[in-house]
Amino acid sequence: MNFRNMEEFWAFYVSQHSKPSTRRWHFVATLTSIVFLLCSVLFNWWFLVLMPIFGYGIAWYSHFFVEGNIPASFGHPFWSLLCDYKMFGLMLTGKMDKEIKRLGKRPVLQGF
Repeated sequence: MNFRNMEEFWAFYVSQHSKPSTRRWHFVATLTSIVFLLCSVLFNWWFLVLMPIFGYGIAWYSHFFVEGNIPASFGHPFWSLLCDYKMFGLMLTGKMDKEIKRLGKRPVLQGF
């Protein structure tokens, strides 16, 4: 599916992360990848190899076994990465629930 802009994709992305446990798994995945990035800068660049393995592995687990859908990163990898960090930031600041309610009042496009 083609999206006209990031806001359209964001609404779709949030709909694909409807369960709180899926969002929590994504939070852990993003946090883990950030830790590996920091370790690669501070200790050894080989930690960069672990970033996508753990980052995507944990997130994809949540889609296949918790949410029961296909990860949005399969069709839109760049926008999915941006939205993942946006969701991480909103969860970190406690604003994700408010964003879900805001988007719940709008029609959500179906992807794939």
